[in-house]
Amino acid sequence: MLGKGVVGGGGGTKVPKPSFVSYVRPEEIHTNEKEVTEKEVTLHLLPGEQLLCEASTVLKYVQEDSCQRGIYGKLVCTDFKIAFLGDDESALDNDETQFKNEVIGENDITLHCVDQIYGVFDEKKKPLFGQLKKYPEKLIIHCKDLRVFHFGLRYTKEEEVKRIVSGIIHHTQAPKLLKRLFLFSYAAAAQNNTATDPKNHTVMFDTLKDWCWELERTKGNVKYKAVSVNEGYKVGERLPAYFVVPTPLPEEDVRCFQGRGIPIWCWSCHNGCALLKMSALPKEQDDGLLQIQKSFLDGIYKTIHRPPYEIVKTEDLSSNFLSLQDIQTAYSKFKQLFLIDNSTEFWDTDIKWFSLLESSSWLDIIRRCLKKAIEITECLEAQNMNVLLLEENASDLCCLLSSLVQVMMDPHCRTRVGFQSLVQKEWIMGGHCFLDRCNHLRQSDKEEVPVFLLFLDCVWQLVHQHPPAFDFTETYLTVLSDSLYIPIFSTFFFNSPHQKDINMGRESQDAQSKPLNLLTVWDWSVQFESKAQMLLKNPLYVEKPKLDKGQRKGTHLKHQRQLSLPLTQSKSSPKRGFFREETDHLIKNLLGRRISKLINSSDELQDNFREFYESWHSKPTDYHGLLLPHIEGPEIKVWAQRYLRWIPEAQILGGGRVATMSKLLEMMEEVEHLQEKIDERHHSQGALPAEAPPLLRSSARLSSLFPFALLQRHSSKPVLPTSGWKALGDEDDLAKREDEFVDLGDV
Repeated sequence: MLGKGVVGGGGGTKVPKPSFVSYVRPEEIHTNEKEVTEKEVTLHLLPGEQLLCEASTVLKYVQEDSCQRGIYGKLVCTDFKIAFLGDDESALDNDETQFKNEVIGENDITLHCVDQIYGVFDEKKKPLFGQLKKYPEKLIIHCKDLRVFHFGLRYTKEEEVKRIVSGIIHHTQAPKLLKRLFLFSYAAAAQNNTATDPKNHTVMFDTLKDWCWELERTKGNVKYKAVSVNEGYKVGERLPAYFVVPTPLPEEDVRCFQGRGIPIWCWSCHNGCALLKMSALPKEQDDGLLQIQKSFLDGIYKTIHRPPYEIVKTEDLSSNFLSLQDIQTAYSKFKQLFLIDNSTEFWDTDIKWFSLLESSSWLDIIRRCLKKAIEITECLEAQNMNVLLLEENASDLCCLLSSLVQVMMDPHCRTRVGFQSLVQKEWIMGGHCFLDRCNHLRQSDKEEVPVFLLFLDCVWQLVHQHPPAFDFTETYLTVLSDSLYIPIFSTFFFNSPHQKDINMGRESQDAQSKPLNLLTVWDWSVQFESKAQMLLKNPLYVEKPKLDKGQRKGTHLKHQRQLSLPLTQSKSSPKRGFFREETDHLIKNLLGRRISKLINSSDELQDNFREFYESWHSKPTDYHGLLLPHIEGPEIKVWAQRYLRWIPEAQILGGGRVATMSKLLEMMEEVEHLQEKIDERHHSQGALPAEAPPLLRSSARLSSLFPFALLQRHSSKPVLPTSGWKALGDEDDLAKREDEFVDLGDV
């Protein structure tokens, strides 16, 4: 089966290697050398950005065929990015069909976005590290957003090759100090130009008022209270300055172990149940200290578990769920499927696409995360239990699952402002170590784990399955994932609020030093103009009707159901976790007796889960109520827009969801114009509705991977790989397999 086969692919036949070698330098082809130098494109620098090294007469290859074609230009490296400036920039610049980012150009790579660097020596590809004794004739850069760049250096001066290759290797791979990141250079230089977007209503959760507002919104203020005990980070550096705890909990208890062992509120359900999280107490060897910890936990437990009124179910994520190593290993295998060097490699791997995809286990990890979130949802919604998530630092899987549960249960979190506020609350203020997990400082590859990307992929599954329930599009999620590597926004470049505040000068004792003020990633106007931002908003979003529940129940359309495979039990690898060996027996004695009635057998849990899951999917979908994903085998799909957008062969010209979206936008525009005429007749003075982006008006000119696909590189017809003929069989066999041709949208 051709797992990745799509109509409109590029040439896949192995192209015979050309025997002709030109010994004429490219600049000699031009009749007038002066004209060539005058055509050089100007390098645009951001405030505080400095040029470090450059090389001329570099050939940027087209990622197609055997990389024999390309554009000559200059390759530069600054303290912010690697950029290619093409001599024939007009061939690359097509504003009408490109989703233009105002900060990062099509041929720009931020230093933080570089994943791996390879050199080609005598047609052999080798990874490049440290000091080189010999310099390559071709440079290949794999990016974390899965772009692949090929730069030919054969005609570049030897000294320039040494400078640019050494410079790129050093500035992308050498360990860095936090203060040396471009983030701070930009903040200092653009201090007077960092005005925030007035339309950005994201709740930042950096004030006590924000937390009180969230408590009131979720009706959690009856049982929980916002506290300021950690103002100035006097209690713990891992905690935010403000957070929410159970009302009966004394503030003195929060101070005992720097905030560890404290149930911290995440969200309250409509029935009064709450989702909580807790980090582990420090590991102790001394029996006396262990006894103190036991007594402390016993007291904490009594405040949150008071049957029959308050019942708590604990989820120990450190020992009974995924490990961070599982996630990193799976993604490392998964991303290799999309880092394609050329068409030949694409088609050679096409035949074994599904086996490679399955062996990576990435989709299975997504399924397990969604299933665990549904289990937690079932406890909150159906069993009226509080759920306490346990993790060593409560800053990785706790962030992921608490956020997923809220997306499923709270329609506010499915709006763009609500989703951004959720990320601020659970990830930024929750102390997720973005600096380490994204390896921005290049100090330890062991700490790099794409937990946040896993969360976005899980959310994409929900967006893909239930489009009308979300105010934002998959394009929004894709550019949000790209923003992880743009160091002009402070959002994803610190490990905790405390680390951010002390490095931005907000905790400085020097009265004369003015604190730096950085942009947040939520200021989308910095990256995209207004027309491009329209692609982040979902025109299919179903606004909440202003009707009572009784009227609303019968008006919702039933979601399309598909035949699916039966739910399979995924294996969970036992890991040493949260409660260390020394404290295991204490925790079991402390919690085991009290919650033994709550912990059902695995069979009972499975039965409850299946009943809850199947019952919900058997009813019409309320897009402003509880929302559950399908998690059966084929329902978990590859996020094609993010992972395949740079591969020309993976595009369907004039097809895919973009064609449907284009037609819908045309109809919406027609309706808006009719409404405008009606308003004019009634002498309305209201503002005119915004128009749909003109680049969406003709679906025939677009690609299924719009708005990222580079259409001018796309070939017109697919060619099957020659290496796979034996496996595929004869022509008659191929004809029989036509029905097995699979569209990427259904992977």
